[in-house]
Amino acid sequence: MTDQTPLANRVWTVLKFGGTSVAKPENWAVIAKLAKARLKQDKPGGKVLIVHSALSGVSNRLEALPDQALLGDVSSEIAAIKAVHLDFAEAALLDGSTLLAGHFETLDRLAAGIALVREASPRVRAELLALGEQMASVLGMERLRQEGLSPVFLDARDALQAASNSEDAGGYLSNSVIEGADARLQMRLKDAELVLTQGFIARNARDETVLLGRGGSDTSAAYFANKLDAAKLEIWTDVPGLFSADPRLTEGARLLQALSYDEAQEIATMGGKVLHPRCIGPARRANVPVEVRSTLRPELAGTLIAAKPGDDAPQLKAVSVKSGVRIVAMEGAGMWRQAGFLADVFACFKECGVSVDLVSTSETNVTVSLDPDPSLDQARLDALRARLERFCRVKIMDDGAAVSLVGYGVRRILHKLAPALEMFQDKPIRLVSQAANDLNFTVVVDASEGRALAARLHEELIAPAPSGPVFGPSWAELNETASSKPQRPDPWWVTKRDALIKIAPQTGGRYVYDLETIKARASAVANIKSVNRAFYAMKANPHPDVLKTIFEAGLGFECVSPGELMRLKDTFPGLDPKKVLFTPNFAARHEYAAAIELGTNLTIDGLHPLTEWPELFKGVEVILRINPDRPRGHHQHVQTAGPKAKFGIPLDQLDAARDAAAKAGATVIGLHAHAGSGVIEAGHWREIGAILARAAEGFSDIRVLNVGGGLGVPESAEAPALDLALVDAELAKLKQALPDYEIWMEPGRYPVAESGVLLSAVTQIKHAFGTRFIGLGTGMNSLIRPALYGARHEIVNLSRYDEEGTGMASIVGPICESADLLGADRLMPETKEGDIIAIAEAGAYGAVMSSRYNLREPADEVVI
Repeated sequence: MTDQTPLANRVWTVLKFGGTSVAKPENWAVIAKLAKARLKQDKPGGKVLIVHSALSGVSNRLEALPDQALLGDVSSEIAAIKAVHLDFAEAALLDGSTLLAGHFETLDRLAAGIALVREASPRVRAELLALGEQMASVLGMERLRQEGLSPVFLDARDALQAASNSEDAGGYLSNSVIEGADARLQMRLKDAELVLTQGFIARNARDETVLLGRGGSDTSAAYFANKLDAAKLEIWTDVPGLFSADPRLTEGARLLQALSYDEAQEIATMGGKVLHPRCIGPARRANVPVEVRSTLRPELAGTLIAAKPGDDAPQLKAVSVKSGVRIVAMEGAGMWRQAGFLADVFACFKECGVSVDLVSTSETNVTVSLDPDPSLDQARLDALRARLERFCRVKIMDDGAAVSLVGYGVRRILHKLAPALEMFQDKPIRLVSQAANDLNFTVVVDASEGRALAARLHEELIAPAPSGPVFGPSWAELNETASSKPQRPDPWWVTKRDALIKIAPQTGGRYVYDLETIKARASAVANIKSVNRAFYAMKANPHPDVLKTIFEAGLGFECVSPGELMRLKDTFPGLDPKKVLFTPNFAARHEYAAAIELGTNLTIDGLHPLTEWPELFKGVEVILRINPDRPRGHHQHVQTAGPKAKFGIPLDQLDAARDAAAKAGATVIGLHAHAGSGVIEAGHWREIGAILARAAEGFSDIRVLNVGGGLGVPESAEAPALDLALVDAELAKLKQALPDYEIWMEPGRYPVAESGVLLSAVTQIKHAFGTRFIGLGTGMNSLIRPALYGARHEIVNLSRYDEEGTGMASIVGPICESADLLGADRLMPETKEGDIIAIAEAGAYGAVMSSRYNLREPADEVVI
């Protein structure tokens, strides 16, 4: 590498734009505006090089095309890829067919060749995937010209020389580039003011196209900045920079305004999704500052990554979660004082092509985590285990989560972790690793606990940090005024705000249920055409007026106790018992007997009732609940399937259950499964139905498949919502494949959650250690879901709903428990004693789970 040019004398600015940023013609107007601004504002003689990705979604389609071509006709897939580009061209008033004719011909030729020879080599895959960037370049050049610019086109393969000439898959699909200031490239571009080139692609010594791995456009931009001795590299994406946590984990995630290269590298490597980890190195080695900014919010400065951190005091700056972590634990007394033991075991990993991430050692144990590798199949794991077992005992554990804290001087502030780690006093920590560079502290825990731990660590250690050179506004504060903030219809509690304020209590709390909302949600469930019968899980909210509204919408009822059966009997005298589904769990014998006497549908979720009380079920039709071992939900306490769930009959015990039912004289007419709550993937219930159908093959009288409930409810305006039309479409596929079965469903939270708000007046405001606390007249005695499940509810100040947020706050109750936290890190306006606070999505599992803890009366209930 030649000597680096001083920053003050550098002339190039490299701008990188990802697939979303280049996907539409109008987005190129933003790109052109940014390029013009850099050319105008930067020093005289300043130059701009734009690096772009393929249009959004195209790389995924191209990556899947070879495997599809090996299976059969891919004309429709090719047409879809072409359509993306032709639609872009049409919207830009360009002749796409003419401009892209050569690339379309290459696409057809490559796909036909794969289908003909029945093979897709890494070389062909690389050539195929590179077409995405090449086609985007053609369109991008035309759009920049339309915006009044005169760009020079540079084929990235003419500038980026692959570091490896290997002919294996890595050499073609995940290569790297020879670095260093490139005098020839700089001379070639000396007369150019604006250059457009591609990311992701390079060329090897055999003049073949190679790729830099998925996410390689960031890395390409860094290579160009390195070779051009650029003054800076700007990576433009759809978020305004790097944050102290994933904003989906907490809205209190803070914008990181300044980071060192090392800190940014750690954040990217440990699970951050904004930057590709490989892009930091080339920029650091050429001392090129990196800015991460948003095309949606170009006015924001974003994150600056440079040689020095924004603040070099010991300080945590980010927490991240990496899921799908696999742990390998090696134990044995033979490793004690055994010279070369680690060399022997790590040689096993090398021989099997398995990459190690984290390492923790003791006298008789070495535990490692493995780098994510989609190609790591069971065969290679078995081979690794066999080799390792020559030296020690081996245990391989799947489905872990690595929670990492990043910041300079992390070992000097480890004592601050104690409060957050107390939550693990009865839960296992699989591995602990503290980096030698004093930048990273990581624990590996069970996957179900990772997000909860990360959120708590962020809440206690990072969120309270004052604003300054490092920490900027929170995600919530930035999005409060964002023009791109997703819009949704005002919820009912906004349109009825004045009425709610009038009936809000001055002390304690009050649940208010909107019957119009309940009717709308319940009717939406009742109108799922593919579902023959839907039963409302009344444990969610058994208020009589709620039950009446749901019944009028056409739903039946699912009960889990004699008390719920009596509530139905009192509310609906003469109710047809076949509109009721009784699903007890670990209930006493007399409860089953009572349900049988009433004539309700009956679900059995264990062998015990059938084997110990067989006389109860003679001549009775029953449904068996199975455990599909597919836990779903944001917290382990809402996951009702899997090895740790108490519900259902494991599939390997289903034959025994069938035999026990037959011996008792019962007829098994259906199978049921419920995996958990808060599911938003429309295909989930079809998947459960398919599992039930396979299980039903051993039975002769089954006519019902009950796919359970768990229909997700969005926690905020920005959260994804479940599309019932897609659920219906997915279940229609199941019905078409299984026409002889009825499909049942039993939603609980979905029909009622959004109908309810918990109202309470503000009692006190407190500022302590950088945190604003807003105290309410009621707390976890009325709403325990946040403490029990880590559930998130939208919280607003109804009295000042139209006022702008002024800062973050934690909303707490009066209960003498640290867990009495209703919401942390919420953007709230200036709030005063007596203001009415509304906690939304409180219509389900709210009042019904309340208590008189601390001898405080829980919230009462009213309907409107």
